[in-house]
Amino acid sequence: MYSSGAAKLKPKGKRKTQDPCEVCFLHRSLCICEFIPMLTLNTRVSLIIHAKELKRTTNTGTLAVKALTNSELFVRGKLNDPVDLSKMLNADYQHLMFYPSDDAIELTKTFVDTLRRPINLIVPDGNWRQASKVHYRHPEMQHIQRIKITSQNQAIQHLRAESTDYGMATLQAIAYALGFFEGAQVEEELLNLYNIKLERTLKGRGVPITNKFTEA
Repeated sequence: MYSSGAAKLKPKGKRKTQDPCEVCFLHRSLCICEFIPMLTLNTRVSLIIHAKELKRTTNTGTLAVKALTNSELFVRGKLNDPVDLSKMLNADYQHLMFYPSDDAIELTKTFVDTLRRPINLIVPDGNWRQASKVHYRHPEMQHIQRIKITSQNQAIQHLRAESTDYGMATLQAIAYALGFFEGAQVEEELLNLYNIKLERTLKGRGVPITNKFTEA
């Protein structure tokens, strides 16, 4: 869902990864699982992922779920197996959906300071069409406040071809959001994980890395 940038460097065509790690989806020689942090936070992340997205090696949302102990994965889009998302709506949490609808609130420190309960950050994951269906088709989600981040993504290289200057990979988006809710250290750890994923993926494709982000 979170994709950016017409003038950016686009990934090459799709290739099926041989012998992929079942967690990070990279070739086992490039596995990044040792770099996945274990973060226990007050903020809960509920990732709603399309079934087809689970098979994509460029997916980063599932890495966030692995890194965040207070998170849960919900799979939608399975044939004849609708998912009930109401089970994630615990009354102990303030529920916010990451989706740039017309009435979405910009995520800022001022907005965060108005919140009085721990946050359940609901994140649709998939391509734009798949993710938008969470917004439109699930009545149990209709009353949930939408939030967005509209700062421009300055990255030159991406895991996937991008379509706007404001989108980003799901793990990036979660990292920036948790920076507001949980602080800069959490944001930095998740962005480091994303950058390792990006570098190793580009390495596997034989694509030169224009900027070295990490020491991995």
